[in-house]
Amino acid sequence: MALMTRRSALAAGGTLAAAFAARKPHAAEPADLAKVLRQLDPPETLPDMAFFDANGTAHHLSDYRGRGVVVNLWATWCAPCVAEMPSLAALAAAVAPDHIAVLPLSSDRGGAPTVSAWFKAHGVTGLPVLLDPKSVIVSAWKAPGLPTSFVVNHQGQCVARLEGPANWAASDAVALVRKLVGA
Repeated sequence: MALMTRRSALAAGGTLAAAFAARKPHAAEPADLAKVLRQLDPPETLPDMAFFDANGTAHHLSDYRGRGVVVNLWATWCAPCVAEMPSLAALAAAVAPDHIAVLPLSSDRGGAPTVSAWFKAHGVTGLPVLLDPKSVIVSAWKAPGLPTSFVVNHQGQCVARLEGPANWAASDAVALVRKLVGA
């Protein structure tokens, strides 16, 4: 039986690490929204914290009063976030005629260039580049992790929340969002 030298053990470990690093985890298919969305009774008021668009302009949830809103806290490095982003883009297209906004707030430290490049690379269209770069909203809204989503009615109250990914594009999901926001 040959003894393994320290150098050969390190080389073997490096090869093994490189093999695992090349693999990327695959996110599971996002869940059915109706099964995972937690409706809030009574509705909650969320702190009106600033988030920023690609130009650095500050926006607030209160800017959307009178409209329904789905806020999704996400990041480009988050596998479940990545899995649900195409369905959020489809939701945005489906509910735009109902004056419902879909606001994906990215926590990426790279800011707008990172999010814009990610949207382009993944063919995601119809969603604004919005940023929560210091995770101020993640903290203030007590999101336990990413993705976390909030459904806000026309009066500006959070009527439902979801911790984790979901399929936002299914017809029953679109109908549920419309109902919850009062469209």
